[in-house]
Amino acid sequence: MKKTASKAARAMSPELRPLIIGILAIITCAAFEAMAVVTAMPSVARELSGESSYGLAFSMYLTASLLGTVVAGSWCDRKGPRPALAVGLSLMILGLLAAGAAPDFWLVTVGRAVSGLGGGFMIVAVYVVIGRSFPQRVQPVVFGWLAAAWVVPGLIGPVIAGFVTEQFGWRWVFLGVSPIVLAAVVIVWPKTRGLGPIDSPEAGSAAARVVRGFALAGGVFAAQWAVVRLADAESPSAAAVSALVLLAVAGIVVVLIVLPALLPKGTLVLARGLPSIIATRGIVNVAFFGVEAFIPLMLVSSRGIDPGTAGLTLSAAALGWSAGSFVQARVTFGRQWLLVAGSSVLSLSLGGFVLATAVEAPLWVLVATWGISGSAMGMALSSASVLVLKLSAESEQGRNSAALQISDQLGGVVGTAGAGALFALLHDPSNPGHVPTFVAIWLALWVFTAAGIVSGLRGARFPDAGPGLTPSKSMEGTVPA
Repeated sequence: MKKTASKAARAMSPELRPLIIGILAIITCAAFEAMAVVTAMPSVARELSGESSYGLAFSMYLTASLLGTVVAGSWCDRKGPRPALAVGLSLMILGLLAAGAAPDFWLVTVGRAVSGLGGGFMIVAVYVVIGRSFPQRVQPVVFGWLAAAWVVPGLIGPVIAGFVTEQFGWRWVFLGVSPIVLAAVVIVWPKTRGLGPIDSPEAGSAAARVVRGFALAGGVFAAQWAVVRLADAESPSAAAVSALVLLAVAGIVVVLIVLPALLPKGTLVLARGLPSIIATRGIVNVAFFGVEAFIPLMLVSSRGIDPGTAGLTLSAAALGWSAGSFVQARVTFGRQWLLVAGSSVLSLSLGGFVLATAVEAPLWVLVATWGISGSAMGMALSSASVLVLKLSAESEQGRNSAALQISDQLGGVVGTAGAGALFALLHDPSNPGHVPTFVAIWLALWVFTAAGIVSGLRGARFPDAGPGLTPSKSMEGTVPA
């Protein structure tokens, strides 16, 4: 306990205190934005007749984040985190304003994509700031605090968003978050002035990553759009089906071609160590975020619960996430084993959530079960963040942080887009609250938790050494098999 307290004291030392306060402010605002938007989306879809495209509003945010993440990774290594932070702020606010003023659901989706692009820039910049400003020994405490920054938004975000939606309309949920995000970045901006570039990668290499980023985002967009349209189409012609299938296949092929170059070598085949650590983040995100995006819709449509009350499940997950991250900051054994523990707990809790949904258990059971899922995610994801920075040379923290976020976001895209496609395929417009539809979605996503356990076990196999032993190859699968 004294050792942990000492780490916390170093993280909040006078020279670092303003920076950590600013970072926590950014994460708090991002958390509030996420909680508020998820809570308001059932009302948005109902008013703008966007139920069949509901999942796209979430997956497009993550798809655009992929592009922002790839660009920001090399940019932060070359120019430092400040430019990416500024561009990310501008895009996020622009997207929120666009979504809040949108007259049609597809324009809401476009606004979410613009916000996602900004979010991709901002999160990589924050990771680089942490890697460059805080000693490695206190980084677990910092990531624990980042998870704790979700507590207040998790408690009050859904309640406030539900109240605003019911009293003033869902548009004010989007419009009201914008000035809060601006204020958070203003706090941290002066404290990042000294964080310039570490190295100067070849321009051609950075340009190639940007091209791959565009190709990755384009491929993901094409695949998910085609799948959702195919599932939603009523009596489509053979030509239309063929065109959509070809578009989906082409998108997937493009992703498989460009993705390996953006991740550590061996990530897609679960090579031991760093590659599997990054893969685990994406795999568990498929399950968690795919389910969470549809929980409010399920509760509102099948049980007639108001949006604010339905958001309690999100609050429970945020609290659990913070608790799980709090635990990981205090472990004394090999941190890598928390990846396995987190994936295992997630598998058990999501299985319980499937059962609770099927038997229409009381709301408090769903809230408690999803809170446990959140704790599993906090334990696993915060540990993965620390491990990636530990295994990265300082000059490669931007690219490795970008790889971690690419895995995160791609997992979220697969989860939300896949859940959206299943919902579009299975749901009955005359009975939008049909419980078996949601149970089928939960079961399909549960399979990924088992894959997360396997990936976590592979990630746990690495030598206890930092980037100093392998500084030049942290993006090339340096961990011995």
